[in-house]
Amino acid sequence: MKKIFTLLALLTCFIGAKAANWQQVAEINFSQYTGYPHYVMGYVPEFFGDGSMTDLGGSFSYKTDEEMETYEFKEGESEVGTVATQQGVTYHKIEVPGGTWHQYFTVTGFPTEIDGHYKVVALVKASEACTVPMQMRWSWSENPVNAEASIGTDWAEVEWEYSGIGGSKCDLIAQPNTAATIQWQWIKVYEDKAETRPTTWQEWLTNDGKSIIPGEATNSKWMGDAETPWGNLAGVTFNDQTQNYLICAWGKEREVNMNADGGWDPFPATIEQESNGNHYYIVHGKAATTEGDAAAWDNQFWIQSPKEWTGGTCQISFRYKASKNVTVATQCHKQNPSDYLIWHAIGDIAFTTEWQTFTGKMNIDSDMVGTWSIAFQLNQNDKEAIDFYFDDLSWQSMVLDEGWFVAAQNKTAGLEYDFDNAIEFTDNGDGTLSATVGTKGDESSWVDEVMISTVRGDNASFKGSTINIDAPITLDVPFDEQWPNYAPATNKSIKLPASGVWKITLDTGFGAVNFELIEGKAKETVVINPNPTEITVNALERQPTAAEQPADEEAGIAEGTGQPWDNQFWIVAGRTLSAGEAVTVKFKYRADKPAKASTQCHGAPGSYLHWAAIGDVNFTEEWQDFSNTFTVASEADGMKSIAFNLAEIKDANNYYIKDVIWQLEDGTESLISQTGTTNDDGSDIFMSKIVGGAVEPAGIESVVDNKKVSNVTYNLAGQRVSKGYKGIVIKNGSKYIVK
Repeated sequence: MKKIFTLLALLTCFIGAKAANWQQVAEINFSQYTGYPHYVMGYVPEFFGDGSMTDLGGSFSYKTDEEMETYEFKEGESEVGTVATQQGVTYHKIEVPGGTWHQYFTVTGFPTEIDGHYKVVALVKASEACTVPMQMRWSWSENPVNAEASIGTDWAEVEWEYSGIGGSKCDLIAQPNTAATIQWQWIKVYEDKAETRPTTWQEWLTNDGKSIIPGEATNSKWMGDAETPWGNLAGVTFNDQTQNYLICAWGKEREVNMNADGGWDPFPATIEQESNGNHYYIVHGKAATTEGDAAAWDNQFWIQSPKEWTGGTCQISFRYKASKNVTVATQCHKQNPSDYLIWHAIGDIAFTTEWQTFTGKMNIDSDMVGTWSIAFQLNQNDKEAIDFYFDDLSWQSMVLDEGWFVAAQNKTAGLEYDFDNAIEFTDNGDGTLSATVGTKGDESSWVDEVMISTVRGDNASFKGSTINIDAPITLDVPFDEQWPNYAPATNKSIKLPASGVWKITLDTGFGAVNFELIEGKAKETVVINPNPTEITVNALERQPTAAEQPADEEAGIAEGTGQPWDNQFWIVAGRTLSAGEAVTVKFKYRADKPAKASTQCHGAPGSYLHWAAIGDVNFTEEWQDFSNTFTVASEADGMKSIAFNLAEIKDANNYYIKDVIWQLEDGTESLISQTGTTNDDGSDIFMSKIVGGAVEPAGIESVVDNKKVSNVTYNLAGQRVSKGYKGIVIKNGSKYIVK
């Protein structure tokens, strides 16, 4: 079978010439499904019994029964049937003339390492050769990493890669902008397992029941092999909130252990015996009858930890099988097993009828803090009555050096972070800690960037336990007067204003840090040229705002729903910015008609952070020069883009921007690539969103034709009206009489 290789699309850190050590971390085989198995984002890939998941090229949109109650068909649209997902949710299939941009999950919830390097291999083909943007995302509030899959017309294994991952669980999202039909047969995800310091794991659920929690007595309830599961259960009642939540395994079966609210609660997992004498935990799953997505947890199983997790990395291991082949999702829950915390945990688990062993790591990031248990959603993809078996439960923690540690780098000088040998802070005896990076008299050791962490011994754990400061370090103020506050952060580096030897002092009591330059020199300014790209944004006419068109119930006039951000344009930096960094933005600009554009700070385009950016930009019909310097506000910490709200005026308008510069105020760094339309991290520099559309790369010449929105109904005065309006109306450019 031939292979199509696509070039690495995103590198945020240098990857050396050594051979990659690829190890598989996730796989999905669509032949195991009869319907779409993931959360639906408006588009539902379909299954036709050929062992593949089919994307019909954006020729259709999909609406639930609830959405159909208020949906207004646009010209040429018609319902052509229904589609059921793997979970049994029915969507109405609407044919969309001309096709639409769309997106959908392909692989969900697979484990990743912070700043890791990944390869994806997919068996896929399309009705015509196309290039599909593939997004790897760990959070909807942070920037994803992006790559492209080059898909041909024959079945082929297609490869692409990612680097610079920012979370411990990721989703892979396809965002086709093509009319081609795409068929996915299977997808596998591989991680480049770089050599690091050997990891030591501490067993939490020990075979002899010995407690490893300081101050806790031996407790046989922590055993996970189902032979002697939890000792004395005296006083434990299922519905009593004082029940013992240290039990290592819980089950829930539909309509068993009913509660006063008409639902059913978890109970200590049932134990049965195999013919060979081995005991195991079992959930006798009943057929799921709850409507919609909630059916996923009609039957559940939990692996319980003996402690709350507030950070770090843990390793989960267990044996498992089921009475039929089925894939099950996992979530993190709190101490009460039924108390939901976050939708992801150790990814999807593919059960078969034979015993298998799972071993996987879980990095406890900020949205997982408070985890006590892993919940298995036993009816996520199949509502039938299925028996699920578990045994040899193990919950381990990574043994790391704990304290305060600093690693440093200077890319210009070829020095890169060495986390395994990060320097430990020493106690000064006065309530502060200090460490020095760089060596006096050795310019080759000078550094200009550091990462400070509370653990050492595993690269991902180090990056996941860093701190960030609330103000930048500057050479303009005496060092002893600069004590910015710090707070926990993930994968945060602190940029320093000079290359040299730095003494760092932590006051952990006040949560403040001081940087002192012992030897070195300020960073030099660099030549920064304007990006030569000329961008055209064809903004469409928006609907009236609520202020422009108040509701008038008697007249049947609906309140306006237009917003200044219905048309938007973004300039995207090649890295995230921290609060307190001072930046300068310059560009040339004009429009076909005069218009004001307000601006905002965003993370990724569309991820709003703060209302104030570079102020209002007042477009005229003549070219003008814009320049503004601003300091990133605390509310905008982590910003990566500047949003221009191009629908401050209602009319359609063409906006033109060119010769863009976005740099640090001191001139030591350009924040966007000075050539082309992509940054070094692979992000598109210029993005736009037009009324009713999605965020996508902005047009270099023209992205769409100007036209009026045609999916609403107006009266003869040009006001949008509600469904119940009687009289002469205008819809899709034509007049109708509604009686």
